[in-house]
Amino acid sequence: MQKKAPTEFKNTPAEFEMLLVEGGVFEMGSNAKEAYDDEKPVHKVQVSSFWMGEFAVTQALWAYVMKENPSDFKGANRPVENVSYEDIVKEFLPRLNSMTGHAYRLPTEAEWEYAAKGGKYGQQYPFEYAGSNKLEEVGWYDENSQDETKAVGLKTPNLLGLYDMSGNVWEWCSDWYAEDFYKTSTAGVSTNPIGPATGATRVFRGGSWLNFAQNCRSALRDDYSPSIRDDNVGFRLVLSFSPVQ
Repeated sequence: MQKKAPTEFKNTPAEFEMLLVEGGVFEMGSNAKEAYDDEKPVHKVQVSSFWMGEFAVTQALWAYVMKENPSDFKGANRPVENVSYEDIVKEFLPRLNSMTGHAYRLPTEAEWEYAAKGGKYGQQYPFEYAGSNKLEEVGWYDENSQDETKAVGLKTPNLLGLYDMSGNVWEWCSDWYAEDFYKTSTAGVSTNPIGPATGATRVFRGGSWLNFAQNCRSALRDDYSPSIRDDNVGFRLVLSFSPVQ
């Protein structure tokens, strides 16, 4: 089973790679003393294999697809920000998928947390942040960011080779948000949950350059109106698994 998909937009500034996240069962949520109520109860979730972007979508990739760059903190290799959930799913993804012939999408909340926690390695190495118990090793947050985003890939990746899943920019997920959603997921093992059927806000994950460490934990949940744009919110691509030739 391959670990990397073929490079997209090879030899262009927009070049990017997807890494394989092999499926498995993990404990979603947190019982840590700093955990919020919407992270509880901890419950078992089965996630199927999928591909995930090695980095958050960069400004170079967004500009290559959209022919513009809405970001406040300009830099080709910085994550794109100031993009709403609606901008992504209604504009960017359809264009990207037309250009590539693939069906890129946003991760579900469960996929995002499973990947951030290290996938199949997460139970053996239960880090608080994505790849470490020391946030400064893996993420940009309020104490080291100098109040701005940073180029992707400058910190240590997590156990799956994914960079910046804690800090730098929040990352949109596909799920509607419900504070009590985990309370409906306690019987047995939930398989590939996709969140509530309806809602007013969408989930985002991971914390950002603006946040203190507690809000960059892998289990932390937050949400925004799908039309909101902010300079600390970006996203990461996912592709449902199939063997790539």
